[in-house]
Amino acid sequence: MFKGAFAIWRRDMLVLRRSILSELVAVVAYPLTIYLAFGIGMKGYIGLVDGVPYSMFIAPGLITMTAVNAAYSESTWSLWFHRKVQFTIESYRVTPISVSEIVIAKILSGFSHGLVKGLAVGLVIFAITPFRFSPTHLLAYLAFLIPGSALFSCAGVICGTVMDKPETIGKVEAVFIMPLIFMSGLFFPLSSYPANVISWIRVLPTTALFEGARQTLVSGGFPLASALQVAITALLAFVAAVWIFRLKMSE
Repeated sequence: MFKGAFAIWRRDMLVLRRSILSELVAVVAYPLTIYLAFGIGMKGYIGLVDGVPYSMFIAPGLITMTAVNAAYSESTWSLWFHRKVQFTIESYRVTPISVSEIVIAKILSGFSHGLVKGLAVGLVIFAITPFRFSPTHLLAYLAFLIPGSALFSCAGVICGTVMDKPETIGKVEAVFIMPLIFMSGLFFPLSSYPANVISWIRVLPTTALFEGARQTLVSGGFPLASALQVAITALLAFVAAVWIFRLKMSE
């Protein structure tokens, strides 16, 4: 049933394998710079945050941010490039690959990119910091990372489908994606928000993603409501991505 999806996924993984070293160097540099600037540079001015050292507070968020950003970027630029430059999408019209399979393939590719790059950042943070967590927390963490990556991949599919200019894609990431991530308590606790704002911030699926992922890694807890919020939002994003992509392919 998903033979076409796995074929596209394998193709994307071959492309990643050819450029894995340069990809990892580029992707590790950004979160590592942020960690050095905030986690180490500010730790003398910031005490405990939610009961843990500040460097430990931001570490899970940086790993998660790397993974979901990679999922978004891979889906967006890969789909745009195949649609506008290589015209690979046109070849799908004469194959038995369904629209759903194409979107599923991009979700799998996005998650694979995110997993590899998130792991690379996690290993670097492990090597230079005292941040540690129990291996038993990983399963609960994946319950957030998998739908979170799917959510960002679907957002990337939608952007790569409807946007024709690469500069527009860059603006969307700068104006919408990154603010949503930073507003979700990546660098500060949600309690810092005014009381009349925090309820709106908690509605954001990115808040449920980053807060839930942090709790699973640091304390081993599992906020079920947050996990369901991320999963439901990812499912709705998948339906929207399939619908929009189908409309585009029918033009």
